[in-house]
Amino acid sequence: MSFPTHARRLGAVTSLAAMSVAALTAAPASAHTTLTSASPAKDATVAAPSEIVLTYTDPVRLPRVVVTDAAKKQYQSGSARAVDNKVTQVVGGGLPDGTYTVGWRVVSSDGHPVEGAYTFTVTGTARPAAPAPSPASPASPASPASATSAEDSGGSSGWLWIGLIVLVVVLAAGAAGRLRRSSAGQD
Repeated sequence: MSFPTHARRLGAVTSLAAMSVAALTAAPASAHTTLTSASPAKDATVAAPSEIVLTYTDPVRLPRVVVTDAAKKQYQSGSARAVDNKVTQVVGGGLPDGTYTVGWRVVSSDGHPVEGAYTFTVTGTARPAAPAPSPASPASPASPASATSAEDSGGSSGWLWIGLIVLVVVLAAGAAGRLRRSSAGQD
């Protein structure tokens, strides 16, 4: 009658693995900050702004803001500044008429990077202006291709959770294998 004992042990290991995965993935999701407002606002049509102001639910640090047009030219000037839950990015020169993407990335108070993007449109500009010089950076917060699809995401922390889930599954499979071997040895 080792089969029922083996089945109970395997069921216990599987239940423990499922509870561990649920406990690991449920708690931290609500701790990240989110973007609550932006100026210019998402999908707004405005005169050329001199700055971008982003407001989050919690204080943030290490802000990065990139303002690009349809041709992927960058228009931000200098570094973004974070004060409590507000991030301000100066826009260099005037923005010619067109649609612009604001890609942003901040680190929330819990230490997780949060990023997103949105678009706005400029109308009523008298003449096109040259983009402000901006150093190229391999760590841009959002590419224009993905900019219109993501409002807010968990950044690289998602890979951490996937790795933890895989680890729990591997450990559960190893425990099940040991149980099988020890049950086979008792027969």
